[in-house]
Amino acid sequence: MSQIQNNIWAAPRLSMRWWPVFQRNWLVWKKLAIPSLVGNIAEPLMWLVAFGYGLGALVGQVELDGEKVPYILFLASGSICMSAMNAATFEALYSAFSRMHVQKTWDGIMNAPVRLDDVVLAEMLWAAFKALFSVTAILVVMLALGISHSWKLLVAWPVLLGVGITFSCMALIFNALAKGY
Repeated sequence: MSQIQNNIWAAPRLSMRWWPVFQRNWLVWKKLAIPSLVGNIAEPLMWLVAFGYGLGALVGQVELDGEKVPYILFLASGSICMSAMNAATFEALYSAFSRMHVQKTWDGIMNAPVRLDDVVLAEMLWAAFKALFSVTAILVVMLALGISHSWKLLVAWPVLLGVGITFSCMALIFNALAKGY
């Protein structure tokens, strides 16, 4: 083996072979897309209804950077960020761990001409994109409830993709070190 392969601090050797792994996760997820999205929407929606409308009626408006905004808008913004973080973390912790250890999906994939670097990249990007699916669903609910109609919601997508990537990377590190669920 070469010195680069033995060095754990070497840069990942990536190729486009991550794409079929990503597609595999997408095809599996499509079978369960509706229950998955309903689950990802339910918790933030409960927070919005309970705290946004319930507590929001008592709080009224919140001052944010010298500007007063409705409490439900303040809460919805936090719910979107929390949803991106939770969806990416859950996917990269629980689901990726299941694919790696329980289902042995990674073992099967590694029999193909795919490197572990590509599998990990695919898992990281899949978790981040799954977070974007959840965030998009919540943004649609926000638009439907009339909480916000700002064009700035479009700017949130790249930022929330970054949140998804960040938290999926941290979760995959813990996943690699975990002995069990």
